[in-house]
Amino acid sequence: MNRMSDTQLMAERLESLKAGMIGGFSLGVTWLITNLVNTLILARYFDMLASLQVTLHWYLLVSWAIASFSGLLFGVTYRYIIRQDQNLPLKAGGVMAFGLVRGLAQIEFNWSLAGAVLAGESVLSFIVAAIALDQAIQVGWVKPFPSI
Repeated sequence: MNRMSDTQLMAERLESLKAGMIGGFSLGVTWLITNLVNTLILARYFDMLASLQVTLHWYLLVSWAIASFSGLLFGVTYRYIIRQDQNLPLKAGGVMAFGLVRGLAQIEFNWSLAGAVLAGESVLSFIVAAIALDQAIQVGWVKPFPSI
């Protein structure tokens, strides 16, 4: 079995932390943008989506923190999922797994058109995070996890 040295292990952990930070940041920004679109456009012009209207409240900060933490977990996991492969179904599967888990939980909570919009936003958010991570790996900001 090929064991990593302590230095290699720490380097891999730092790369995973960088991937997590990129994932968390990109999901947090995407969450902010989608909530602005919900409040300023969808909730205002479509009566069926009025429940998407958000106001400044502590709940909003908690929701943003949860989205960002989900992005951090996604970033770390995505780095291990894709490794050095260019396997598109593997990448899409990782994105859809995270997006659907988060999105379907929102639908279960709110069986309406608004729930479906939120589920779609969840998948979109993880797609944005995956694109950001792929770009970070491509330009060398994050090193891919080595394949076995």
